[in-house]
Amino acid sequence: MMPGIVFGDDLNQANTSWILTSTALVLFMTIPGLSLFYGGLVRSKNVLSVLMQCFAITCMVSLLWLLGAYSFIFADGGDWQKFLGGAAKVLMLDLGTETLAGDIPETVFFMFQMTFAIITPALIVGGFAERMRFSAMLWFSGLWLLLVYVPVCHWIWGGGWLADMGVKDFAGGIVIHVNAGVAALVAALVLGNRRGFPTTAMPPHNMTMVVTGAGMLWVGWFGFNGGSALTADGSAGMAILVTHIAAAAGSLTWMTIEWLRFGKPSVLGIVTGMVAGLGTITPASGFVGPVGGLVIGMTAGFVCFYATQYVKRRLKIDDSLDVFPVHGIGGIFGSILTGVFAAESFGGLGLGDVSISEQVGVQALAVVVTIIWSAVFSYVILKVLDSLIGLRVTAEEETEGLDITQHEETGYHNL
Repeated sequence: MMPGIVFGDDLNQANTSWILTSTALVLFMTIPGLSLFYGGLVRSKNVLSVLMQCFAITCMVSLLWLLGAYSFIFADGGDWQKFLGGAAKVLMLDLGTETLAGDIPETVFFMFQMTFAIITPALIVGGFAERMRFSAMLWFSGLWLLLVYVPVCHWIWGGGWLADMGVKDFAGGIVIHVNAGVAALVAALVLGNRRGFPTTAMPPHNMTMVVTGAGMLWVGWFGFNGGSALTADGSAGMAILVTHIAAAAGSLTWMTIEWLRFGKPSVLGIVTGMVAGLGTITPASGFVGPVGGLVIGMTAGFVCFYATQYVKRRLKIDDSLDVFPVHGIGGIFGSILTGVFAAESFGGLGLGDVSISEQVGVQALAVVVTIIWSAVFSYVILKVLDSLIGLRVTAEEETEGLDITQHEETGYHNL
């Protein structure tokens, strides 16, 4: 919900301290967490390009957030409030040290929400890794933030029409994971497969980097989900607990399936299962109990594993780093299951006067609307940019690698 603005006497120092910490944890998820996770998954000739993309997105989104993205999500939109916020907070000219959002400084709330806006387009990088021009990536990420992320975020977290309907998305299963997952799938389809996919093996070039980044994501996710309570109390503690349970369950489920199917459990499999568990529990984390975390995590490991197999092996879509099968599918299932496991009968915090079927219906509607909005606008942005500046590097540049052709640098000088 949109925070109420009050003044200094109502400051809660405990809550402020926790959200300050959570802000650092969520930024830590993008740089260095996601950067290292994605960087290790690509081939060595493209490692710097991925690190550069995540870093540049962090910087660009931060400025766009100040220039108006935050305002059009969280400021009062007047007659347009159901669909978009207003311009009152553009450049944050009236922001002072005593201005509060709820019972924390608005500076802290501004920064905390900014870190979510940063990681969302950074997730999409995995859908077009190793083949998009750097300039096109910047234009796409900026336009996508403004045209896709801002309205969807307002609808759910800024007091928009989906919030009015009672949708539950505690930390971004719909706003972030469904939204980014669909955009990544569209980007993969519009750009086409990498040269050689799927006949040429393209394994991760540095699994040590992947596991390091995955571990950072796991730790950072406590700020992602626990911080979304906006309080330092039992609700934040429960969110962290179910987040951890879901991550562990997702990891072991994915590992077990892989072990049974292929004869050996892989390191890549167990960390991918962890990310699937984290993404799937995200919308539910503030509404469910430990049983919900366990079931949702196990569901994530099972469903997301088979989604990766289907997208790449059956459909032969080169979503390079499995953004849609892991984040998109995980976000969809987690958002729907929130309507089930939030019920007190499953150990959740309750649905109020709404039945499970009614809440599931609201969750499903929000998911479908987000899929359509993200798919349509992602496609339009990509096609317009392709006609104006071109999206994809040349075949020769792709073969040589984006590190050299886009940045005139190399990650490993001995190769």
